[in-house]
Amino acid sequence: MRPAAVAALLSASLLTLGTAPGGGPAPPPLPARMADTGGGGQLLTAVAPRAGATSGTVTWWDRRDGRWTKSGSAPARFGAKGLVEGTSRRQGTNTTPTGLYDLPYAFGVEAAPRGTTYPYRAVRKASWWCQDNASRSYNRWVEPRPADCRASRSERLLSYRTQYAYAMVVGFNYAEPVRGRGAGIFLHVHGRGATAGCVSVSAAAMRRILGWAEPGRRPHLAIGTVSGRTAITRY
Repeated sequence: MRPAAVAALLSASLLTLGTAPGGGPAPPPLPARMADTGGGGQLLTAVAPRAGATSGTVTWWDRRDGRWTKSGSAPARFGAKGLVEGTSRRQGTNTTPTGLYDLPYAFGVEAAPRGTTYPYRAVRKASWWCQDNASRSYNRWVEPRPADCRASRSERLLSYRTQYAYAMVVGFNYAEPVRGRGAGIFLHVHGRGATAGCVSVSAAAMRRILGWAEPGRRPHLAIGTVSGRTAITRY
């Protein structure tokens, strides 16, 4: 056997035994290194290499018997202007807010994928997401759109058939909305490129996530970078 092959086999064996290639212990899984995971038994992590990046990875994790294990992952896209601390984000900046968020419910233009148990709302012709800062319905699904929620300041969900084929509402600025901070942040299907501030994955990945998510296990989504001020381990 060639030396390179021997080295690769040894490295794989060490990782299986819980040790790093250098001989030390393997680092704990990402959720175990985070400040908070939401207190549930499931977690999604969306990680970018740096704040200015527009791509990275979404991974979903399960906690069983006190240990976090990886259940799947997929390439992800972020805002066209990168990522920014959620508490200082401003609406219309095309940035993805970092932080730890709950996932109130899922929705989609398409029917819920087989195996979905998460609350799932069907998109209809009159379905809108209000992003009008002057509206009483700011950062809420409205159906039909109320008079104080201007169409020019909102999204008609059916207009985004590809992106919103499957989606999950991200609880950013949701429980107690702050005007001007941002509205309509979702985990959804890829469009043509970077997002306007959401996190996106492939349609196949969204179907897998929706089949995996269990409302009783209170999944959350953590968004952040590998290191720095917006490091995901801070959340």
